[in-house]
Amino acid sequence: MILFVYNLALLVVLVAGAPWWLFRMTTTQKYREGLLERLGMVPSRLRKQIAKLGSERPLIWIHAVSVGEVLAVSRLVKTLDAALPDYLIVLSTTTRTGQALARERFGANRVFYCPLDLPWAVRAWLNALQPSLFILAETEFWPNLLSGCFRRNIPMAVVNARISDRSWPRYRRLRRLWRPFLSQLSRVLAQSQTDAERLKAIGCLPECVSVAGNLKFDVRAAEEADATRQLKKSSAGLRLIVAGSTLDGEEAALLQAWPRLLQADPQLAIVLAPRHPERFAAVAALLERSGFTWVKRSDWRSAPVDSLKPLNPGQIVLLDTIGELASIYSLASVAFVGGSLVPAGGHNPLEPAQFGVPIVMGPHFANFRAITEDLLAHQALRIAAKEDLSATLIGLLQDPQTAKAMGARARQVFEQQAGATGRCMVALRSLLLQGGPIQ
Repeated sequence: MILFVYNLALLVVLVAGAPWWLFRMTTTQKYREGLLERLGMVPSRLRKQIAKLGSERPLIWIHAVSVGEVLAVSRLVKTLDAALPDYLIVLSTTTRTGQALARERFGANRVFYCPLDLPWAVRAWLNALQPSLFILAETEFWPNLLSGCFRRNIPMAVVNARISDRSWPRYRRLRRLWRPFLSQLSRVLAQSQTDAERLKAIGCLPECVSVAGNLKFDVRAAEEADATRQLKKSSAGLRLIVAGSTLDGEEAALLQAWPRLLQADPQLAIVLAPRHPERFAAVAALLERSGFTWVKRSDWRSAPVDSLKPLNPGQIVLLDTIGELASIYSLASVAFVGGSLVPAGGHNPLEPAQFGVPIVMGPHFANFRAITEDLLAHQALRIAAKEDLSATLIGLLQDPQTAKAMGARARQVFEQQAGATGRCMVALRSLLLQGGPIQ
């Protein structure tokens, strides 16, 4: 009954919103990209891949919404590939940026856009893929997709499962609506005990929920990115601040602080890495108006390392590419992790932590509360409000011994929390051996 009401409401929303969606698709590329796949059309590249490997080869479908989730499951995908060579692992995403990164990391032939949660679209994909196991990253719960898998007796696992502080009140209010769907999940592998308790409270079966840890503690920059090699060469003799995953308002705050930072340390350069690619142009325009000397990383894309001009002290690098930030953090004297000066919940501080880099964040970190509080407890991270940002960064830049010790503690936290991939693998193997949902 709940599913019927949900689908009826979904139909009403689609009909009412059709003019807006048609306008957006006409005027904006990102609304057109992958539309046929989202509506249930399985692309020929994937059909050929499945046919080439034979109908006898079992398949595992992993869904990761965007860049963060793709990064989180990257090591898990590679581990599954190595441990289960008889299985074909395919991966879907929701966003364009997630799709681009997944194709780059795993190959376009096994990456696709997740269908919209419409009965016919979900049915078309399940008919084509016939997965032996369906894996969700974090909390991408879609009623038709979950129900479709359940009706076909396809085991469903959630890895890196979490309910953020911001989402928790909404999930709790709607727990009666969620329970019929979440009770169908075969295994829920939570990031923390708090997440596990919240997931059980909204309908996941207690016997199916366990704490596996955070997959993002296992994510390491597998290799040095091209941008890192280029930046290392061109910034020789300079100290770098890497400001990653920044949101609207944060670049302006960093630029406002930049003269004071340069006064304290004239040999500085800074890398600005906006979180969303659609903001690259806006940040470039902001830099153009600022009067500071700056350069786009994309201008280096085809340039040999030896041909690059050295960066000048005070110069700003706009990282307008995807998937290179984690590696670039390795060059930082200090890292600022964005989404935290503005009330957006923060982004992942583990990317710089793995390199032993001292980390600064703003006061808004609800999306990564457990990780951030663990780093704070080990004095491996500093919180600074907008008005304190420059002073906090200067303090670390002018006290290299303290900064180095902070970075070492951050790396230690990262190493101590590793192992989630192995725990997930044990649970996923168990599901595959059982051949059906845990009762």
